[in-house]
Amino acid sequence: MDNDSWRERISSNPDVCHGTPCIRGTRVMVWLILQYLSNGDTVEEVVAAHPGIAREDVLACMGYAADRTRDRLIVTDAAT
Repeated sequence: MDNDSWRERISSNPDVCHGTPCIRGTRVMVWLILQYLSNGDTVEEVVAAHPGIAREDVLACMGYAADRTRDRLIVTDAAT
């Protein structure tokens, strides 16, 4: 999946989930998929939990997150 291909699978519509980015054609929010992955779920487990989405949709969520955080300063409380 190339850097911009997430744009084909992720949409944001004010009439769907208050404009929160979702997998296109669903109400499955990107942040929810990313939360599953950060909790250690595999892509296959995420797809199994949401029959309306495909592996490529999960990858698109990761691509969306990568693009949104690229070239942005994100302050954390990391120990120094």
